[in-house]
Amino acid sequence: MAARISDETLAGVMTRHRALEQQLAAGGGGGDAFIKLNKEYAELGPIVAAIEALQKVRADVAGAEQLVADPGTDAEMKSLAEAELQDTRKHLADLENRVKVSLLPKDEADERNAILEVRAGTGGEEAGLFAAELFRMYQRYADLHGWKFEMMSYGEKEQGGIKEAQATISGSAVFARLKFESGVHRVQRVPDTETQGRIHTSTATVAVLPEAREIDVKVQDNELRIDVYRSSGPGGQSVNTTDSAVRITHLPTGLVVTQQDEKSQHKNRAKAMKILLARLYEKKRLEQETERSAARRSQVGTGDRSERIRTYNFPQGRVTDHRINLTVHQIDKVMAGEALDEVIEALISQDQAERLAQLDEPGA
Repeated sequence: MAARISDETLAGVMTRHRALEQQLAAGGGGGDAFIKLNKEYAELGPIVAAIEALQKVRADVAGAEQLVADPGTDAEMKSLAEAELQDTRKHLADLENRVKVSLLPKDEADERNAILEVRAGTGGEEAGLFAAELFRMYQRYADLHGWKFEMMSYGEKEQGGIKEAQATISGSAVFARLKFESGVHRVQRVPDTETQGRIHTSTATVAVLPEAREIDVKVQDNELRIDVYRSSGPGGQSVNTTDSAVRITHLPTGLVVTQQDEKSQHKNRAKAMKILLARLYEKKRLEQETERSAARRSQVGTGDRSERIRTYNFPQGRVTDHRINLTVHQIDKVMAGEALDEVIEALISQDQAERLAQLDEPGA
Protein backbone atom coordinates (compact mmCIF):
# COMPACT_ATOMS: atom_id res chain seq x y z
CA MET A 1 0.00 0.00 0.00
CA ALA A 2 1.23 3.50 -0.81
CA ALA A 3 2.43 5.52 2.15
CA ARG A 4 -0.01 8.02 3.64
CA ILE A 5 0.91 11.67 3.21
CA SER A 6 1.90 12.94 6.65
CA ASP A 7 -0.09 15.66 8.40
CA GLU A 8 3.19 17.58 8.78
CA THR A 9 3.69 17.66 5.00
CA LEU A 10 0.15 18.90 4.39
CA ALA A 11 0.41 21.48 7.17
CA GLY A 12 3.67 22.75 5.69
CA VAL A 13 2.03 23.41 2.32
CA MET A 14 -0.91 25.19 3.95
CA THR A 15 1.44 27.32 6.09
CA ARG A 16 3.49 28.31 3.05
CA HIS A 17 0.33 29.28 1.13
CA ARG A 18 -0.86 31.52 3.99
CA ALA A 19 2.60 33.11 4.30
CA LEU A 20 2.62 33.91 0.57
CA GLU A 21 -0.86 35.42 0.86
CA GLN A 22 0.33 37.74 3.64
CA GLN A 23 3.49 38.72 1.74
CA LEU A 24 1.51 39.55 -1.40
CA ALA A 25 -1.01 41.58 0.63
CA ALA A 26 1.93 43.59 1.96
CA GLY A 27 3.24 44.28 -1.54
CA GLY A 28 5.54 41.28 -1.95
CA GLY A 29 8.63 43.41 -2.40
CA GLY A 30 7.53 44.65 -5.81
CA GLY A 31 9.05 43.97 -9.21
CA ASP A 32 10.47 40.53 -9.95
CA ALA A 33 10.08 39.44 -6.32
CA PHE A 34 6.33 40.09 -6.46
CA ILE A 35 6.01 38.21 -9.76
CA LYS A 36 7.88 35.22 -8.32
CA LEU A 37 5.78 35.13 -5.15
CA ASN A 38 2.56 35.51 -7.11
CA LYS A 39 3.52 32.61 -9.41
CA GLU A 40 4.23 30.32 -6.45
CA TYR A 41 0.98 31.38 -4.77
CA ALA A 42 -1.02 30.62 -7.93
CA GLU A 43 0.66 27.21 -8.29
CA LEU A 44 -0.11 26.31 -4.67
CA GLY A 45 -3.80 27.30 -4.97
CA PRO A 46 -5.08 24.07 -6.59
CA ILE A 47 -2.87 21.98 -4.28
CA VAL A 48 -4.33 23.68 -1.21
CA ALA A 49 -7.86 23.05 -2.50
CA ALA A 50 -7.01 19.36 -2.97
CA ILE A 51 -5.51 19.18 0.54
CA GLU A 52 -8.62 20.72 2.07
CA ALA A 53 -10.77 18.16 0.24
CA LEU A 54 -8.43 15.39 1.44
CA GLN A 55 -8.63 16.52 5.05
CA LYS A 56 -12.44 16.58 4.90
CA VAL A 57 -12.61 13.05 3.49
CA ARG A 58 -10.11 11.84 6.09
CA ALA A 59 -12.41 13.23 8.78
CA ASP A 60 -15.42 11.53 7.12
CA VAL A 61 -13.58 8.19 7.10
CA ALA A 62 -12.57 8.56 10.75
CA GLY A 63 -16.18 9.38 11.71
CA ALA A 64 -17.59 6.40 9.80
CA GLU A 65 -14.97 4.04 11.28
CA GLN A 66 -15.85 5.25 14.78
CA LEU A 67 -19.54 4.65 14.09
CA VAL A 68 -18.89 1.11 12.85
CA ALA A 69 -16.63 0.29 15.81
CA ASP A 70 -19.09 1.66 18.41
CA PRO A 71 -20.95 -1.30 20.01
CA GLY A 72 -23.86 1.01 20.69
CA THR A 73 -24.56 1.58 16.98
CA ASP A 74 -27.68 -0.30 15.83
CA ALA A 75 -27.37 -2.88 13.02
CA GLU A 76 -29.09 -0.78 10.32
CA MET A 77 -26.98 2.30 11.02
CA LYS A 78 -23.80 0.16 11.12
CA SER A 79 -24.67 -1.40 7.74
CA LEU A 80 -25.18 2.04 6.18
CA ALA A 81 -21.93 3.30 7.68
CA GLU A 82 -19.98 0.27 6.36
CA ALA A 83 -21.35 0.80 2.82
CA GLU A 84 -20.51 4.50 2.96
CA LEU A 85 -17.07 3.72 4.38
CA GLN A 86 -16.19 1.54 1.38
CA ASP A 87 -16.94 4.35 -1.10
CA THR A 88 -15.31 7.02 1.05
CA ARG A 89 -12.07 5.01 1.39
CA LYS A 90 -11.86 4.70 -2.40
CA HIS A 91 -12.39 8.44 -2.74
CA LEU A 92 -9.74 8.99 -0.05
CA ALA A 93 -7.19 6.87 -1.97
CA ASP A 94 -7.87 8.85 -5.16
CA LEU A 95 -7.42 12.15 -3.33
CA GLU A 96 -4.22 10.95 -1.62
CA ASN A 97 -2.77 10.07 -5.03
CA ARG A 98 -3.88 13.38 -6.55
CA VAL A 99 -2.23 15.38 -3.76
CA LYS A 100 0.92 13.24 -3.95
CA VAL A 101 1.24 13.89 -7.68
CA SER A 102 0.79 17.62 -7.12
CA LEU A 103 3.58 17.57 -4.51
CA LEU A 104 6.11 15.77 -6.74
CA PRO A 105 9.21 17.87 -7.48
CA LYS A 106 8.57 19.96 -10.57
CA ASP A 107 10.77 19.79 -13.65
CA GLU A 108 11.67 23.45 -14.08
CA ALA A 109 11.79 22.95 -17.85
CA ASP A 110 8.22 21.61 -18.13
CA GLU A 111 6.67 25.03 -18.75
CA ARG A 112 9.16 25.93 -21.47
CA ASN A 113 8.88 25.98 -25.22
CA ALA A 114 10.70 23.18 -27.04
CA ILE A 115 13.04 22.69 -29.96
CA LEU A 116 12.10 19.66 -32.05
CA GLU A 117 14.73 17.85 -34.12
CA VAL A 118 13.84 14.94 -36.44
CA ARG A 119 16.50 13.05 -38.41
CA ALA A 120 16.31 10.17 -40.86
CA GLY A 121 17.97 7.02 -39.52
CA THR A 122 18.63 3.65 -41.10
CA GLY A 123 16.56 2.60 -44.09
CA GLY A 124 17.59 4.87 -46.95
CA GLU A 125 14.81 6.59 -48.87
CA GLU A 126 12.09 5.10 -46.67
CA ALA A 127 13.77 6.50 -43.54
CA GLY A 128 13.68 10.00 -45.03
CA LEU A 129 10.00 9.68 -45.92
CA PHE A 130 9.17 8.42 -42.41
CA ALA A 131 11.16 11.27 -40.81
CA ALA A 132 9.14 13.78 -42.84
CA GLU A 133 5.88 12.12 -41.71
CA LEU A 134 6.95 12.29 -38.05
CA PHE A 135 7.80 15.97 -38.44
CA ARG A 136 4.32 16.61 -39.91
CA MET A 137 2.75 14.56 -37.09
CA TYR A 138 4.25 16.87 -34.48
CA GLN A 139 3.24 19.92 -36.52
CA ARG A 140 -0.39 18.72 -36.58
CA TYR A 141 -0.21 17.87 -32.88
CA ALA A 142 1.03 21.40 -32.14
CA ASP A 143 -1.83 22.86 -34.20
CA LEU A 144 -4.39 20.78 -32.27
CA HIS A 145 -3.03 22.17 -28.98
CA GLY A 146 -2.99 25.76 -30.22
CA TRP A 147 0.81 25.92 -30.10
CA LYS A 148 2.97 27.91 -32.52
CA PHE A 149 5.09 25.69 -34.79
CA GLU A 150 7.96 27.67 -36.31
CA MET A 151 10.19 25.92 -38.87
CA MET A 152 13.92 26.45 -38.27
CA SER A 153 15.40 24.15 -40.93
CA TYR A 154 14.14 21.54 -43.35
CA GLY A 155 16.75 19.46 -45.18
CA GLU A 156 14.94 17.72 -48.02
CA LYS A 157 16.23 14.66 -49.86
CA GLU A 158 16.17 14.48 -53.64
CA GLN A 159 13.96 11.36 -53.56
CA GLY A 160 11.53 13.03 -51.16
CA GLY A 161 11.49 12.96 -47.40
CA ILE A 162 14.08 14.70 -45.25
CA LYS A 163 17.59 14.25 -43.91
CA GLU A 164 16.72 16.34 -40.87
CA ALA A 165 14.35 19.10 -39.80
CA GLN A 166 14.11 21.42 -36.82
CA ALA A 167 11.34 23.57 -35.39
CA THR A 168 10.58 25.69 -32.35
CA ILE A 169 7.25 24.84 -30.69
CA SER A 170 5.84 27.58 -28.45
CA GLY A 171 2.87 27.43 -26.11
CA SER A 172 1.70 26.28 -22.70
CA ALA A 173 3.72 23.42 -21.13
CA VAL A 174 5.08 22.27 -24.50
CA PHE A 175 8.16 20.52 -23.11
CA ALA A 176 6.12 18.76 -20.40
CA ARG A 177 4.04 17.02 -23.06
CA LEU A 178 6.74 16.33 -25.63
CA LYS A 179 9.81 15.46 -23.54
CA PHE A 180 9.20 11.70 -23.69
CA GLU A 181 9.25 11.73 -27.51
CA SER A 182 13.06 11.73 -27.68
CA GLY A 183 14.56 8.52 -29.02
CA VAL A 184 14.48 6.19 -32.01
CA HIS A 185 11.13 5.76 -33.77
CA ARG A 186 10.84 2.65 -35.98
CA VAL A 187 8.48 2.13 -38.92
CA GLN A 188 7.45 -1.19 -40.47
CA ARG A 189 5.60 -1.07 -43.80
CA VAL A 190 5.72 -1.94 -47.51
CA PRO A 191 7.36 0.96 -49.40
CA ASP A 192 5.70 2.22 -52.59
CA THR A 193 8.78 1.11 -54.52
CA GLU A 194 8.58 -2.47 -53.20
CA THR A 195 7.27 -4.72 -56.01
CA GLN A 196 7.11 -7.98 -54.06
CA GLY A 197 5.14 -6.69 -51.07
CA ARG A 198 7.94 -7.18 -48.54
CA ILE A 199 7.78 -5.23 -45.28
CA HIS A 200 10.77 -2.95 -44.70
CA THR A 201 11.98 -1.59 -41.37
CA SER A 202 13.36 1.96 -41.16
CA THR A 203 14.06 4.41 -38.36
CA ALA A 204 14.07 8.11 -37.55
CA THR A 205 15.53 9.86 -34.53
CA VAL A 206 13.60 12.47 -32.55
CA ALA A 207 15.07 14.89 -30.03
CA VAL A 208 12.98 17.33 -27.97
CA LEU A 209 14.99 19.99 -26.13
CA PRO A 210 13.70 22.63 -23.70
CA GLU A 211 14.34 26.11 -25.05
CA ALA A 212 17.25 27.67 -23.16
CA ARG A 213 17.45 31.17 -21.74
CA GLU A 214 20.61 33.25 -21.62
CA ILE A 215 20.87 32.82 -17.85
CA ASP A 216 20.73 29.00 -18.12
CA VAL A 217 24.01 28.52 -19.95
CA LYS A 218 27.04 30.78 -19.97
CA VAL A 219 29.04 30.55 -23.20
CA GLN A 220 32.18 32.64 -23.72
CA ASP A 221 33.14 33.86 -27.18
CA ASN A 222 36.50 32.08 -26.93
CA GLU A 223 34.65 28.77 -26.45
CA LEU A 224 33.13 29.00 -29.93
CA ARG A 225 34.54 28.39 -33.38
CA ILE A 226 32.29 29.88 -36.05
CA ASP A 227 32.75 28.88 -39.69
CA VAL A 228 30.82 30.29 -42.64
CA TYR A 229 30.47 28.63 -46.02
CA ARG A 230 28.20 28.44 -49.05
CA SER A 231 24.88 26.70 -48.60
CA SER A 232 24.01 23.58 -50.54
CA GLY A 233 20.78 21.83 -51.42
CA PRO A 234 17.31 23.25 -52.14
CA GLY A 235 16.91 26.97 -51.58
CA GLY A 236 16.48 30.35 -53.20
CA GLN A 237 18.40 31.69 -56.17
CA SER A 238 21.26 33.01 -54.05
CA VAL A 239 21.56 29.97 -51.81
CA ASN A 240 24.81 28.78 -53.42
CA THR A 241 26.31 32.18 -54.24
CA THR A 242 26.98 33.69 -50.80
CA ASP A 243 28.71 32.48 -47.64
CA SER A 244 25.47 32.44 -45.63
CA ALA A 245 25.66 28.98 -44.02
CA VAL A 246 26.98 28.88 -40.45
CA ARG A 247 28.67 26.12 -38.45
CA ILE A 248 29.20 26.73 -34.73
CA THR A 249 31.46 24.41 -32.72
CA HIS A 250 31.40 24.55 -28.91
CA LEU A 251 35.02 23.70 -28.17
CA PRO A 252 34.68 22.48 -24.53
CA THR A 253 32.05 19.86 -25.43
CA GLY A 254 32.63 19.31 -29.15
CA LEU A 255 28.98 20.02 -29.93
CA VAL A 256 28.48 21.19 -33.52
CA VAL A 257 25.42 22.99 -34.93
CA THR A 258 24.93 24.02 -38.56
CA GLN A 259 22.28 26.24 -40.14
CA GLN A 260 21.88 27.13 -43.81
CA ASP A 261 18.17 27.54 -44.55
CA GLU A 262 18.20 31.33 -44.37
CA LYS A 263 19.86 33.53 -47.02
CA SER A 264 21.09 35.75 -44.19
CA GLN A 265 24.25 34.70 -42.37
CA HIS A 266 23.05 36.66 -39.33
CA LYS A 267 19.75 34.72 -39.17
CA ASN A 268 21.51 31.38 -39.60
CA ARG A 269 23.92 32.26 -36.81
CA ALA A 270 21.06 33.25 -34.48
CA LYS A 271 19.24 29.97 -35.17
CA ALA A 272 22.41 27.93 -34.67
CA MET A 273 23.11 29.63 -31.32
CA LYS A 274 19.54 28.98 -30.19
CA ILE A 275 19.94 25.26 -30.88
CA LEU A 276 23.43 25.12 -29.34
CA LEU A 277 22.22 26.75 -26.11
CA ALA A 278 19.28 24.31 -25.96
CA ARG A 279 21.61 21.32 -26.37
CA LEU A 280 24.00 22.62 -23.71
CA TYR A 281 21.10 23.29 -21.33
CA GLU A 282 19.70 19.78 -21.88
CA LYS A 283 23.15 18.29 -21.26
CA LYS A 284 23.37 20.24 -18.00
CA ARG A 285 19.85 19.14 -16.96
CA LEU A 286 20.55 15.46 -17.65
CA GLU A 287 23.80 15.58 -15.67
CA GLN A 288 22.00 17.15 -12.70
CA GLU A 289 19.15 14.62 -12.95
CA THR A 290 21.64 11.73 -12.98
CA GLU A 291 23.22 13.05 -9.80
CA ARG A 292 19.84 13.51 -8.09
CA SER A 293 18.52 10.08 -9.00
CA ALA A 294 21.81 8.23 -8.39
CA ALA A 295 21.77 7.13 -12.03
CA ARG A 296 18.44 5.35 -11.55
CA ARG A 297 16.48 4.95 -14.81
CA SER A 298 12.79 5.69 -15.04
CA GLN A 299 10.60 3.17 -16.82
CA VAL A 300 9.80 5.73 -19.50
CA GLY A 301 13.46 5.91 -20.46
CA THR A 302 16.24 8.44 -20.39
CA GLY A 303 15.45 10.45 -23.51
CA ASP A 304 18.63 9.11 -25.10
CA ARG A 305 18.47 9.48 -28.86
CA SER A 306 19.88 5.98 -29.33
CA GLU A 307 17.07 4.34 -27.35
CA ARG A 308 14.35 2.67 -29.44
CA ILE A 309 11.10 3.88 -27.97
CA ARG A 310 8.27 3.24 -30.45
CA THR A 311 7.27 1.16 -33.47
CA TYR A 312 4.75 2.23 -36.12
CA ASN A 313 3.48 -0.94 -37.83
CA PHE A 314 1.40 0.08 -40.84
CA PRO A 315 0.33 -3.40 -42.08
CA GLN A 316 -1.22 -4.11 -38.67
CA GLY A 317 -2.40 -0.52 -38.13
CA ARG A 318 -0.81 -0.21 -34.70
CA VAL A 319 1.63 1.97 -32.77
CA THR A 320 3.51 0.38 -29.86
CA ASP A 321 5.46 2.29 -27.23
CA HIS A 322 8.03 -0.20 -25.91
CA ARG A 323 8.78 1.65 -22.67
CA ILE A 324 5.31 1.10 -21.24
CA ASN A 325 4.10 -1.79 -23.46
CA LEU A 326 1.23 0.32 -24.78
CA THR A 327 -0.30 -0.44 -28.19
CA VAL A 328 -2.73 1.91 -29.94
CA HIS A 329 -4.65 0.51 -32.91
CA GLN A 330 -5.24 3.88 -34.58
CA ILE A 331 -2.07 4.48 -36.56
CA ASP A 332 -3.72 6.91 -39.00
CA LYS A 333 -5.02 9.05 -36.13
CA VAL A 334 -1.66 8.93 -34.36
CA MET A 335 0.14 10.08 -37.52
CA ALA A 336 -2.43 12.86 -37.87
CA GLY A 337 -1.60 13.99 -34.33
CA GLU A 338 -5.16 13.24 -33.16
CA ALA A 339 -4.47 10.09 -31.09
CA LEU A 340 -0.92 10.97 -30.01
CA ASP A 341 -2.26 12.27 -26.69
CA GLU A 342 -3.33 8.72 -25.79
CA VAL A 343 0.34 7.68 -25.85
CA ILE A 344 1.66 10.87 -24.26
CA GLU A 345 -0.85 10.77 -21.37
CA ALA A 346 0.14 7.17 -20.64
CA LEU A 347 3.83 8.12 -20.60
CA ILE A 348 3.18 11.03 -18.23
CA SER A 349 1.12 8.77 -15.91
CA GLN A 350 3.87 6.13 -15.90
CA ASP A 351 6.48 8.75 -15.06
CA GLN A 352 4.35 10.00 -12.16
CA ALA A 353 3.78 6.45 -10.89
CA GLU A 354 7.51 5.71 -11.03
CA ARG A 355 8.38 8.86 -9.09
CA LEU A 356 5.63 8.21 -6.53
CA ALA A 357 6.99 4.70 -6.00
CA GLN A 358 10.42 6.18 -5.30
CA LEU A 359 8.90 8.57 -2.73
CA ASP A 360 7.14 5.64 -1.00
CA GLU A 361 10.36 3.64 -0.60
CA PRO A 362 11.91 3.55 2.90
CA GLY A 363 14.43 6.34 3.32
CA ALA A 364 13.20 8.20 0.21
